[in-house]
Amino acid sequence: MPLTVLSSNEVSRVLHSFTKEDIEHLQTQLADALHWYSTSADENDYCSDYQPERIQLKRKDGSTTLFMPASGTTGQAVKVLNMGPPATGSGLPSLENLSLDTDSSRSSISGTTAVESPRGSISTFASSETGQTGGGSGSSTSSVPGNGTAVSPGYGLDKTTSPSTRDATATTIRGSLTLMDHEGNTTGLINATELTAFRTALASTMLLKKRHSVHDLTVFGAGKQAYWHIRLALLLRGPEIHHLNIITRNFDSARKCIMRVYNPQPEDADYVNPIGSKYNSKTKANILTPSHTEYQRLVKDYVRSSNVIFCCTPSTQPLFPASYLTNPEGRKKGRYVACVGSYAPHMIELHPDILRNAVAPHHEHRHLHKRQKEGGAVIVDTVSGCLKEAGEVVQAKLLPDQVVELGELFMLKREAMRKQEERGEKVESGCNFQEGTGLKEWLTRGNVIYKSVGLGLMDVVVGHGVVEMAVQRGMGTRIEDFD
Repeated sequence: MPLTVLSSNEVSRVLHSFTKEDIEHLQTQLADALHWYSTSADENDYCSDYQPERIQLKRKDGSTTLFMPASGTTGQAVKVLNMGPPATGSGLPSLENLSLDTDSSRSSISGTTAVESPRGSISTFASSETGQTGGGSGSSTSSVPGNGTAVSPGYGLDKTTSPSTRDATATTIRGSLTLMDHEGNTTGLINATELTAFRTALASTMLLKKRHSVHDLTVFGAGKQAYWHIRLALLLRGPEIHHLNIITRNFDSARKCIMRVYNPQPEDADYVNPIGSKYNSKTKANILTPSHTEYQRLVKDYVRSSNVIFCCTPSTQPLFPASYLTNPEGRKKGRYVACVGSYAPHMIELHPDILRNAVAPHHEHRHLHKRQKEGGAVIVDTVSGCLKEAGEVVQAKLLPDQVVELGELFMLKREAMRKQEERGEKVESGCNFQEGTGLKEWLTRGNVIYKSVGLGLMDVVVGHGVVEMAVQRGMGTRIEDFD
């Protein structure tokens, strides 16, 4: 039995070769697996009865090791991840305790030309050289590819820590995924660092595909999770995304994230980016860090104007106040909010009040203000996992009947398609649900919150898909007689 080995660089090459059609094909396979997982029937190896719970070990040095076994129709898999201790002050500073009006929080900019932004809240900077450093003390400038807008050149609130030191102390995730067939033969060994971020984004963006509007996209964080959410969003809905707002502590990491989106394989002269060239992109990129003097106002503006919000930080406190989304002004627009950065009960990205508001019963005729539809539930990848490990769900004290698995939505979709076929109606692809239930309106236009803590089942599906693509495209190392 041959074994395919994919290193970190080889995994990156395979993933960056995926086109929109490849992503949609993988999402279809993942949707089928999640559907079978949520049915709780023993018809195949995707069902929940064949998915062991993951084991989490907390070590004395503060690091965490995860063991994630899983089973599927193509075989079994075991992923082992080691997560280093989170850096001090990981995530973003609390807006309630943040004061940015002092002189020490202001960043000077030299060597740039400032042009008033048409949105009126930020300045657009044009620099002749990326990463150019001005002559003044503490001065810095960095240009953003494409129609980029540099909101702040700072590196966060902590002015005593250099960027290199902060990068060295940031949380690191390393590990591998081992794939086996049903007979126990090892068929794949994959570096899991990039793959984990990719498969998480693959699931999150399944709900993005059918959203009515994705005009404004806001992302908290600039790591691998944030990168793959941005990349897949641009692959799937790129021409419709006009504003990309990245909110993070480190300006340089956000700049590199955007540059990588448009040039992920700089060492390969023959590489063709499926997203296209940055010069032809309609998406305007904005970067915001806490050192900006109007950080609080801009965070509120970005959150309120967003159609889609991706939270990708290991934060231990809410990224923004609940009132941004729960007061009458915040409820006027329907948003899709995906939280994937927190993976333990003490971690939290969304304020619990936002989740409580999402699941609370709403009586539309009692409201005098315009508001978008609420679904009465929070969507999760796994109910059992999120009730125990998702900080937002745990701290909001949600009950099992207030969360719904992503696979259950696909189950409802298939049921609606079956009834359409029985009535002799034309069955269209996409988000088709029973009329009158309000489910389609909620998923496409309403306020939708998706929370993910990760599921080993995703690794089985995506891992086998990546190995299959690698073999077809002649990538990776192949050992013919491993067994």
